[in-house]
Amino acid sequence: MSRIGKYPVPVPTGVDVTIDGAHVSVKGPKGTLALSVAEPITVSKGDEGIEVKRPNDERVAKSLHGLTRTLIANMVEGVTNGYEKKLEIVGTGYRVALKGDNLEFALGFSHPVVIAPPEGITFSVEGPTKFAVAGIDKQQVGETAANIRKVRPPEPYKGKGVRYAGEQVRRKAGKTGK
Repeated sequence: MSRIGKYPVPVPTGVDVTIDGAHVSVKGPKGTLALSVAEPITVSKGDEGIEVKRPNDERVAKSLHGLTRTLIANMVEGVTNGYEKKLEIVGTGYRVALKGDNLEFALGFSHPVVIAPPEGITFSVEGPTKFAVAGIDKQQVGETAANIRKVRPPEPYKGKGVRYAGEQVRRKAGKTGK
């Protein structure tokens, strides 16, 4: 039995879960998310919350069991609290500013880099070198943050670039080797 998949997903008050065959929809105070459940997995409402079950112990069913339960739990968490990824910029002259809804970066290129938020994502700037990506969909928040980091990833010699808050960058010695 899947250790993660066997636990029911608790549904807090104020969250409405609709199960229509293989389609699960979660509506909460922050918005609505939907998921299409893969073929062998079944989802039902129980007295303790949302229960995810699999028909057999085949490899595909076992792998999808825990995944489906986690995706539904992430949807419930997203519509109640939301998700946020904090990023920071390291480097002389590197900075970020909020222009309307867009982020405008000065990252040492000859031009400013402007990034528009996808649908359902909001940006917030806490300082010239600190900003955050927020939204209700965990996958979309993480992907947007990764795409921003990809513009100027931290380099190993001086550590300059865009990194996640608290990320440790492995440093290299350089040419002198001291």
